[in-house]
Amino acid sequence: MQADIGPHSVSSRLAGVIREAIASAGGHLGFDRFMALALYAPGLGYYANASPKFGHLPSSGSDFVTAPEMSPVFGRTLAAQIAQALQASGTDSVTEFGAGSGALAVQLLGALGDRVRDYRIVELSGTLRARQRDRLAGFGDRVRWLDAWPEPIRGVVIGNEVLDAMPVQLLHYDGAQWFERGVTVQGDDFAWSDRPTELRPPLDSAFVPGTTIELHAQAEAWTAGLATRLERGVAILVDYGFPQAEYYHPQRHGGTLMCHRAHRADADPLRDVGLKDITAHVDFTAVALAAQAAGCEVIGYTSQGRFLINCGIAAQLERATLPERVMAQRLITEHEMGELFKVLAFARDCRFEPIGFAVGDRCHRL
Repeated sequence: MQADIGPHSVSSRLAGVIREAIASAGGHLGFDRFMALALYAPGLGYYANASPKFGHLPSSGSDFVTAPEMSPVFGRTLAAQIAQALQASGTDSVTEFGAGSGALAVQLLGALGDRVRDYRIVELSGTLRARQRDRLAGFGDRVRWLDAWPEPIRGVVIGNEVLDAMPVQLLHYDGAQWFERGVTVQGDDFAWSDRPTELRPPLDSAFVPGTTIELHAQAEAWTAGLATRLERGVAILVDYGFPQAEYYHPQRHGGTLMCHRAHRADADPLRDVGLKDITAHVDFTAVALAAQAAGCEVIGYTSQGRFLINCGIAAQLERATLPERVMAQRLITEHEMGELFKVLAFARDCRFEPIGFAVGDRCHRL
């Protein structure tokens, strides 16, 4: 059973799987394929194995905390925007992608009550799905788990920290030409391996020699797939990232790739595979353009802090306990999650003025 496999055994077995993939690819594996295996290889990848992921402190065995685990005020406040979108679309269904620990689903179902008759979760991880079932058992058959895309989608779609965990391609610039960065085997370790490529950044900036950046083909394809299937309703995506002009600014020459383990960050995804999260910040311009190209309308883009303030977090804090208030401050303050995290929403066949973007909308900066 997976629970009987220790973390070092998981990492060693996963490294073997990746070595086989590198050999099959001729000795060089594109980083997007490496990242996909490191995170999602069945039973071994970070999101597919049984290790704890979410929690407040390293002592819990967790690696990071997301907004719903940080404070229930997050979900209760987000519910105000979802309620408005459900009413505007005339629907009663919510679809959540990558539900993590199930904390956000609990908060939304509790706050929205009978306005949600069908809560669907699309979750790739069997381990996380089992934990979600336990946590959401009290909501009965209102909650369903899906193995594939729902089609078509009518209602509200929520994705909290989903896009950042999608595999990215890496480009490296040596001052004369661009290379696609991949992974090879060097002795007992993995090492970087660069090959010339026709791929280019979406912006023609004054990149300096030594620049490494990410391309988000999978996140764009996922967004296009979601937008295509969205027949009527609203999609709300919350994640850390920037618009394209900031993302590919020449001063950000090291890229945004980052790993998380035991509530510490490092920039070496080639070590301890399967034992830590690998993420990249989101290019929100690319995501917005993918949604538009699929026929949806981008209806808002702003910081998480501004979004939550617009949705009434102040009133939620008045009813919260003191510990909840303390933790909830991290959701909106600029030096914590308030500015780094952004909220992007797009819609189809559903016209209304979303409250979350009533003040401080930044669509003009995408």
